[in-house]
Amino acid sequence: MTLPIDDEYAALFTVGQVARMLDVQQAFLRRIDEHHVVSPERSAGGQRRYSRHEIGRIQEVVTMMGEGMTLPAIRRILELQHELAEITRERDELARRLAARDPDSGR
Repeated sequence: MTLPIDDEYAALFTVGQVARMLDVQQAFLRRIDEHHVVSPERSAGGQRRYSRHEIGRIQEVVTMMGEGMTLPAIRRILELQHELAEITRERDELARRLAARDPDSGR
């Protein structure tokens, strides 16, 4: 049986909890959501809920901001990282399918 805590994408943490965990202001978390850098899920009552995956992304944002990057630049970097990961997955899948069709391709 898998528990929600085992799912890195389960939205379990409140703004206050994440702010305390990462030692950032709640206003900072709202700001990066407003700039669509990290957009958490919303509870039925409209409150932001963060997953462990999003908390990791927020840590990346904090690091990049510490290096002098702006939120629009950070958002673009994260978008490009996502696109690269998708392209890499597609390439790997195509290579796997090609290898399965051509048994001599591994030589």
